[in-house]
Amino acid sequence: MTTQLCDTADEAVAGVEDGSTVLVGGFGMAGMPVDLIDALIRQGATDLTVVSNNAGNGDTGLAALLAKGRVRKVICSFPRQADSWVFDELYRSGRIELEVVPQGSLAERMRAAGAGIGAFYCPTGVGTLLAEGKETREIDGRAYVLEYPIKGDVALIGAHRSDRMGNLVYRKTARNFGPVMATAATTVIAQVREIVDTGTLDPETVVTPSIFVDRVVQEAARA
Repeated sequence: MTTQLCDTADEAVAGVEDGSTVLVGGFGMAGMPVDLIDALIRQGATDLTVVSNNAGNGDTGLAALLAKGRVRKVICSFPRQADSWVFDELYRSGRIELEVVPQGSLAERMRAAGAGIGAFYCPTGVGTLLAEGKETREIDGRAYVLEYPIKGDVALIGAHRSDRMGNLVYRKTARNFGPVMATAATTVIAQVREIVDTGTLDPETVVTPSIFVDRVVQEAARA
């Protein structure tokens, strides 16, 4: 498999189809691939289901995509923060759907997709509204709820460096959901700060191997 090194973010997101499920990395703005999201706005794909930890911050990144009316549904852990006014307005006016998933379950459901696990039982959410309509089972005297994998058509993730093969390393907490999303999507697109020659990265520091990465683009220089 060969990772494509793209010259622009627009090239990197070309071909994303209407109705796609898009996994978007980031914990708030940390690790969010803003250049790729902006390119997706320009690309025009609509009726999207977005899977992310948050539902957008301020008016940039994921919030900007929501503001354009391109997203039909958000699957996330934290839909409301002090600066999530874009999502809040859309949800209150009935213009967007929401599925809340506990953070650990969100990561594990994507990991399950990447690992080929058909479903798993988890105690998180038992006895709450989040478990309504889901199968539950008692195991060793404890109640569990059945959760299914979350698989993406596309993953947009941010990393710190890539070599020319597409091996990725991350920087501190910006790593967050990137590695698990890279295993759970059909097409994985990474925005990185720097692309280095193959052999430059210490193999022990590579978190996401190139076999999971389809396209890489270096982010635009910031003023």
